[in-house]
Amino acid sequence: MDFGLSSEQEMLGDTIRRCLADTCPLDHVRVCVNAGSAVSDRVMAALDEIGLTGLIVPAAHGGLGMTLLDAVVVAEQLGRAVAPAPFLARSVLAPLALMLAGSAAQQAEWLPRIASGAARFGVAIAGIVEERDGVTVRHDGGRLSGTALFALDFEGADHFIVADASGRLHLLAAATAGVEPIALQTIDATRGVGELRLTGAAAEPLADDGGLAARRLRDAGRILLAADSLGAGEAMIEQAVAYAGEREQFGRVIGSFQAVKHMCAEMAARHEPCRALVWYAAHAFDAVPVEAALMACHAKSHTGEVHRFVARTATEVHGGMGFTDLLGLHFWFKRIGFDRQVLGGPERVREEAAQLQGLTATAQ
Repeated sequence: MDFGLSSEQEMLGDTIRRCLADTCPLDHVRVCVNAGSAVSDRVMAALDEIGLTGLIVPAAHGGLGMTLLDAVVVAEQLGRAVAPAPFLARSVLAPLALMLAGSAAQQAEWLPRIASGAARFGVAIAGIVEERDGVTVRHDGGRLSGTALFALDFEGADHFIVADASGRLHLLAAATAGVEPIALQTIDATRGVGELRLTGAAAEPLADDGGLAARRLRDAGRILLAADSLGAGEAMIEQAVAYAGEREQFGRVIGSFQAVKHMCAEMAARHEPCRALVWYAAHAFDAVPVEAALMACHAKSHTGEVHRFVARTATEVHGGMGFTDLLGLHFWFKRIGFDRQVLGGPERVREEAAQLQGLTATAQ
């Protein structure tokens, strides 16, 4: 049996790659980061024109009706370009939440607005992965209190999907009384992250499904973060190989030295198998739900470890130049670091995988 992307998916990836090559060169990323923004209006306008805001929104609600595997193709290219563009939460997790747990009325109201870009969503579900110092979100009588940590695609969001302590999802307007949004500074300045301090904020609950929809969002988020890391890692390998073919030392290009050859070869050897793993995890999410959670854990934990190695080794190939801002390797290095930890670092995610396989206590 052949397993790979369809011709349409390959075309989608090529389209996004060309679009980002034109609109998101490294100098533009620097401009955005230096301005303190994780959202490039220029990049977002180009991606919106392609229809990415409605990528997974059903056609009946004005979207493209694509799958998580299609979203993975896009995420890989965004990671490759270290694009300051909200996609993970705004274009995938938020509409997915409504598709999984929204009522017919909620879907009819919000999905077309997401597809058109009229509604910009962030998603705060970190609490279902790991509780920090007792910080949580409580739901009582249609109101939320507490703190929702690490809201993704925070910058520019006018609405949020928030998970409470039980895992139930709620739709919350950012301008609602009792909501204090606080931007957070993370290692990756190309991603907008924040927290929501809630004091009796009125919210619209989605279906009470025992946390199933929230767990599905977690799995989808992990797969997309793995795909983003895949793209960032590939970009770092390509830059390392190109640099090794140009930089001279002792009268020879450093790529001719056996040690440097081995470093580049090992990066490629570890990186390439990750692609099939991430693709299959997305396929399982779409078509084999019984395997989805476990495959999401495998994809997230393995790519997190592999691409930490890639980020470090690619920087070492560049020598002292790799640590400077001139080449900009740190943008990819930090992106990979962010992808590795958000929604569960490798240790946490491997523990969940063990639980899912019955090797330790039952997974929550």
